[in-house]
Amino acid sequence: MDDAVAREEESSANSEGRVEIKVLFFARARDVTGLAEMPLEVSSGSSAGDCLDKLITKYPGLEEIRGCMVLALNQEYASEAAPVKDRDELAIIPPISGG
Repeated sequence: MDDAVAREEESSANSEGRVEIKVLFFARARDVTGLAEMPLEVSSGSSAGDCLDKLITKYPGLEEIRGCMVLALNQEYASEAAPVKDRDELAIIPPISGG
């Protein structure tokens, strides 16, 4: 019964043209947002870059590291053009310095 409810909810969410992904923040991105991870709802057909735009609207400090960060979608490096699907995982990975 629970599986049927979950499928119905997923179908309802998808029919409305929305998907929910999980965003992971590392290093400076974690410092800027104060979060290790968060859910993010975007329109169906959105790209990783669209997700990043939405995150920057909420956390403007991410803009300063946008040009040097790396994105990973479902544990594989991805470009901002990569499409996101429901339940994907998007990692925001800024450069890490050390010595």
